[in-house]
Amino acid sequence: MTQLRKAMLEELQRRNLSPITTRIYLRAVEEFARYYQKSPDRLGLEHVRHYQAHLFIDRKLSAIAVAQQLSALRFFFLHTLKRPWMVEDLVRPKQPFRLPEVLSTEEVERLIQGATSPLHRVWLVILYATGMRREELVRLKVSDIDSGRMLIHIRQGKGRKDRNVMLSPRLLEEMRDYWRWVQPKPRTWLFPSKAPHQKRDVPMQAKSVFDAVQQAAKQAGLEKHVHPHTLRHSFATHLLESGADLRTIQLLLGHADLKSTSRYLHLSERHLKAAASPLDSLKLTAALKPKNSQ
Repeated sequence: MTQLRKAMLEELQRRNLSPITTRIYLRAVEEFARYYQKSPDRLGLEHVRHYQAHLFIDRKLSAIAVAQQLSALRFFFLHTLKRPWMVEDLVRPKQPFRLPEVLSTEEVERLIQGATSPLHRVWLVILYATGMRREELVRLKVSDIDSGRMLIHIRQGKGRKDRNVMLSPRLLEEMRDYWRWVQPKPRTWLFPSKAPHQKRDVPMQAKSVFDAVQQAAKQAGLEKHVHPHTLRHSFATHLLESGADLRTIQLLLGHADLKSTSRYLHLSERHLKAAASPLDSLKLTAALKPKNSQ
């Protein structure tokens, strides 16, 4: 590890940023330096401007991905190099508002039935039953399952926040099935890594969950673009349609801002159908038929 990378890592850790953010920021600066074939401390804002164009034009990254890269470089310049970062010199890419993909209950059933192994099935069931993120799933500990209170404790989720989610009777049954057949029995992590070279008790990789969802979607013949977060979106939307209030859903999802949760109003069929179209209140005569109509 170079001294520069070590210095940035220390700054990230000093601010208690999550392991995921730390990994993304370090990789972003590494790719920036590799593009110019120079140490990043020898580059400036002019290089960042050209690099931003490269990310859009050549790599064809989305506005969200480019904004993430710029956040990493901003952190590097401000906190690692202690250099100024002039906001007006860099245009922050405008991020389009897109509604997330949501599965119907029938599609969720097909997805779970399409799981290619019992282990993959329990991952899919947990994601849909709780709305947790895949990074939260892989870091579940055996001690986090509270069957007495019918809760699952999520420790240090996004934003370094703890929260509880529901443990439904059906989910508890699925997890007990998992516990009966899994060997050896997990000690610390509920889903420990099975890598052959892995001798320590560590959690599995989040990418394994992503791959499991993709495989199940293919097996189920779903045409939608399905990933682990799709189950989180579906969980929230289906809760809203069943009558749960936004504040409850916000707490279950771990959203810091209710605005993040309110987007599910755009996806809820119950809320969309509850509003009558103003067209229905107009007193219109029947449309005239075209003269050539039979």
